[in-house]
Amino acid sequence: MTALRLFLLAGFLSFGFGLSLAKTPLTPAQDADLAEGWRAYSAADFARARAFYRKAAERRHALAQFNLAVMLIEGQGGAADAKEGLDWLRRAAEAGLARAQYSLGVFYDRGEHVTKSTTDATNWFAKAAAQGWRDAQVSLATQYFLGRGAPKDFKEAAKWYERAAEQGDEGSSYILASMYEHGDGVLQDLRLAWYWYSQAAAQGDRAADIKAREVLKKLRPD
Repeated sequence: MTALRLFLLAGFLSFGFGLSLAKTPLTPAQDADLAEGWRAYSAADFARARAFYRKAAERRHALAQFNLAVMLIEGQGGAADAKEGLDWLRRAAEAGLARAQYSLGVFYDRGEHVTKSTTDATNWFAKAAAQGWRDAQVSLATQYFLGRGAPKDFKEAAKWYERAAEQGDEGSSYILASMYEHGDGVLQDLRLAWYWYSQAAAQGDRAADIKAREVLKKLRPD
């Protein structure tokens, strides 16, 4: 199952996935065509699902535009059509759907279905990140951390890693802890370094557990 299809399924199963949308889109029950599309998709009647999503998409329903985009790109319910799929994905992104903005950013970052542009990727990640989409926050932080599609800026990187860490992202917790430990983009603060290493360790990161113990010894040398 591709990452894009996972986005689709996550959208169906939980519209508040990961506390990721500041403004939750309409649920299927609130839109007849979207609801019918969902029922058809659940029954693996992909051609019917695609037809109903198209109806809602043509009425500018952003979630339907996103779902139709996924089905077109994946070739579900009919022939694959990446060009049309990208058009619907862009419409959903421009309408403000965070999951569409993030997906479009991923395509630009990878150069998949579009001409590769780390700058465009960063711009779309930023839009989704501002709405609270955790994966976009991680990606945006990484763009700043590495200087990909944006100037290298540890302060901005730390800001977005912290927002993602606050939403439970294990990797962001570890990176943020390291930044606090060494004073990269933030004021050096061993207590916060220990806290974020501990958060990552609590999620099963063994390296973070070791680092948390090391930092704690610095805080409590006795």
